[in-house]
Amino acid sequence: MPAAPSLNSVLSEIGPLPREALFLGIASDGLPVLLNLHDPLPGPLLVTADAGAGKTIFLQTIAQSLVHTHNPEDVQYGVITKYPEEWEGVKQTGHCVGIFPTFHNSAQDFILSLASWAHENKNPRQAILLMIDDLEEVARLDFDTVQNLRWLLLRGPARRVWPVITMNAERYGQVLAWIPGFRTRIFGRIKDGRVAGALGGDKASAFDTLEPRVQFSLRESENWIRFWLAVC
Repeated sequence: MPAAPSLNSVLSEIGPLPREALFLGIASDGLPVLLNLHDPLPGPLLVTADAGAGKTIFLQTIAQSLVHTHNPEDVQYGVITKYPEEWEGVKQTGHCVGIFPTFHNSAQDFILSLASWAHENKNPRQAILLMIDDLEEVARLDFDTVQNLRWLLLRGPARRVWPVITMNAERYGQVLAWIPGFRTRIFGRIKDGRVAGALGGDKASAFDTLEPRVQFSLRESENWIRFWLAVC
């Protein structure tokens, strides 16, 4: 398996990123894969793969890269996860507004506060990433929280709140009603071709050949772009 590139080496090669660019990884041609945080068109991001294929690592890599690419005044993030201990090794800086256990009141309060912030946001400079590790878990929260989350999926990116949410590919049937809300889907390794096809894959996508935990793929127009996570 090829070694994942170092974030420091990548950034030294490409130079400073624009303020609106969120670094996702490095494509096979060596170019960075970026998300424009000032363009709401891509909508919320769904990161889906088999269990153990690197979905949490994907979120953690984004969080760690922010320290190198943005000031907290420009981009911050918060995480909702059933396993907050998995984030203990991630360096906490001013970019992180909190790590919230999924079924704790603080997670519901965080979603509510983001919805309120998005409604009133008059700071076009700042963006906030709402990272949720496991869509199936948050879909079980109380009615008001779920409604606020649905609103953030629909309107958040236009208000600089960007949901980045993981989903276990094999359990997609548990959250079928949510999946159409994600125009941008990032795929890790998915062994079952039927599952891959149900989530938007095709013969060319070949998600079963992705390197687990370090390699992902997304569709751009009619093409599939494979990229590597950068090691911080």
